[in-house]
Amino acid sequence: MNDILFAAEFAKELEAEVPSTLKCLERIPLELSGWKPHEKSMEFGYLALLVAEIPLWITHIIKKSEIDFATFQHYKPTSTRDMVNHFKQNVAEAKETLLSVKDGELGELFYLKANGQVLFSSSKKENVESTINHMVHHRGQLTVYMRLNDIAVPSIYGPSADDKSFTTDSRGAKQP
Repeated sequence: MNDILFAAEFAKELEAEVPSTLKCLERIPLELSGWKPHEKSMEFGYLALLVAEIPLWITHIIKKSEIDFATFQHYKPTSTRDMVNHFKQNVAEAKETLLSVKDGELGELFYLKANGQVLFSSSKKENVESTINHMVHHRGQLTVYMRLNDIAVPSIYGPSADDKSFTTDSRGAKQP
């Protein structure tokens, strides 16, 4: 598959994940930002920000050819709405970047760095390809954090226990 076709298809796949991700991010209260389920876990606010910023990685991968942990500037949201708008902006930029890809561009190398030291490198295509999986993985973590904080978990690929459009029968099985 050539780079232009791949990028266009990837933009569609990214767009398909946006509604579910928005439903999660819209429910995250920033006052729980410092909460974490375990001392080794990420803080709730950082995890939500990570989910909101992963689409930005696509832009960095393609346009800048690198991300350095030491210099990557994380957004500092002041409200849930601010976080949601940041996510929407990152998705819009990622889609615009994907739809402007030229053939051959995604074969170029991308570098992940820490203080200028290369930790990892591979083609831009390989890195772009893994970003949606990465976002979905962390969105899944986010739903666990939501559940542990009694925040209603939205329907993502099907109903959740909090989805009121489904009920359970006497055996506990979901019924439409």
